[in-house]
Amino acid sequence: MPWGGVFCPIVVIFLHDKMYCMRKFLCVLLSCVISAANADENPFFDGYENQIVFNLGTGTNHGFLISPPTEFVPFAVAQIQYSQPANFFRIPARMSLNIFQTFGYGRRYGWDWRDFTIPIAMVSGDVSLFQWYDWNFFMGFGAGFQAQQNDRIGSKLIFGFKIGGAYRISECSSVELFMQHMSNGNTAPENNSYAFYGLGFAYNF
Repeated sequence: MPWGGVFCPIVVIFLHDKMYCMRKFLCVLLSCVISAANADENPFFDGYENQIVFNLGTGTNHGFLISPPTEFVPFAVAQIQYSQPANFFRIPARMSLNIFQTFGYGRRYGWDWRDFTIPIAMVSGDVSLFQWYDWNFFMGFGAGFQAQQNDRIGSKLIFGFKIGGAYRISECSSVELFMQHMSNGNTAPENNSYAFYGLGFAYNF
């Protein structure tokens, strides 16, 4: 039997399974978005109109949009965030003003992370993807500026991507787990990015 007679059916079955899995994933994602859009109230705020979030994170050396939680480095971030309720195509969301301060305190993987101790200001938006019991899972994007460019990110313009989950601990407070990625979006030759995993505390009022 020619190799094509064996190979072609395998390819067809493989592609069919891939398409089935992709359709199933899109259906699950769409149902999550629809359920978020039909939520009675904004899960970030529980009926309140303002929110303050304090975040602390530790850095990794990866440049991926979603960095794996490995290759941790002597690099940290502290953030304060003020947010108000919003909607994104009827999906509950929050719009935020953010101040970050990064802290480098050593060398690793060929980088002197102390060179990247820089303040950053950013405007961002997070959308609620779905809720599960007291959890609210979200994704966000932002844009802003760092005080100075460097060998890690070669521009002052900076973009942010964030995924996380917030766990409600009371009517007006929650804790958040997050992964934060910052880069210049390839608008400059140097674009190795910053990436953080962290923990936050949110208070609604």
